[in-house]
Amino acid sequence: MALGVDAVRVGIWTSANAVSGVTVVLPPSGSVGAVAVRGSAPGTREAAALGVNGHVEVCHAVVLAGGSAYGLCAADGVMRFLEANGTGFATPYGVVPIVGAAILFDESVAQPAERPTAEAGFLAASAATTTDVPEGPVGAGAGCSVAKQYGRAFAWRSGQGIAIRRHEDVVVGVIVANNAVGAVMHANGTVLCGPRHDGTGISLSFDGRDGLAGPSANTVIGCVVTNATLSKRDVYRVADLSHSGTARAIRPAHTQADGDAMFALATGQVAAHVDLVAALAAEAVEEALRRAVLATPSHATLPGLGQSV
Repeated sequence: MALGVDAVRVGIWTSANAVSGVTVVLPPSGSVGAVAVRGSAPGTREAAALGVNGHVEVCHAVVLAGGSAYGLCAADGVMRFLEANGTGFATPYGVVPIVGAAILFDESVAQPAERPTAEAGFLAASAATTTDVPEGPVGAGAGCSVAKQYGRAFAWRSGQGIAIRRHEDVVVGVIVANNAVGAVMHANGTVLCGPRHDGTGISLSFDGRDGLAGPSANTVIGCVVTNATLSKRDVYRVADLSHSGTARAIRPAHTQADGDAMFALATGQVAAHVDLVAALAAEAVEEALRRAVLATPSHATLPGLGQSV
């Protein structure tokens, strides 16, 4: 099942030349949602409403997209899909869906025809299923790269990653798009994927003068889904502490050039303590960020660590 949690659906749309895309997470009715931002250059939608002080509790969809700020329009298509299916807050004038979204800066910013559109969001939502979700250069992960401390010319290709953690009846699933400026680290602290700054070696140094295409040119975005029953404040805590997984897997993390944002959704099926859910979420984020790199093969633009299929 999608992300290991019952009744959760995930859909993806990938641009024609696979340089950008959209990933949509559709939770079951009544799921509580929140978002926590750690990066200094985020691009988000409904972040205030779904933040710790926001009055909104129920979230009807989460959208992850490329295209930088242009990609936020993908959420409009998801809104249209949900409205057509009667999903949202009931008002005298029809339903109003709450759709959280986060975007990343990818190659489509320079290729307008490849940018995610509202129609792309609609198509991704329409394709959402409960089956296993693909990893690598698909959906929001299609145009991702990592280890850009010395510029994109010395970076590695990245993509979409997924990981699931379980403890007894509690399940936590994570989907991320890893477009970080930093290097990706093994669990033992050694470098899995670092910048090829001299064409042969790697470095964890951060050279803020070089290679950053803009203040929001890098980011880790993702969504945590759990079957736990949690309050809005607890769901926010899960989203916030899930960033610990980013700090473990990415070095440096949460920089001025990153827009790191993590959503969390709780479907309310199993009683669980928030600390357990948060710990599982951080572990899953850490693994998913590594898998995003390991699942992505080389391309004409950048080398990758994944195997071509």
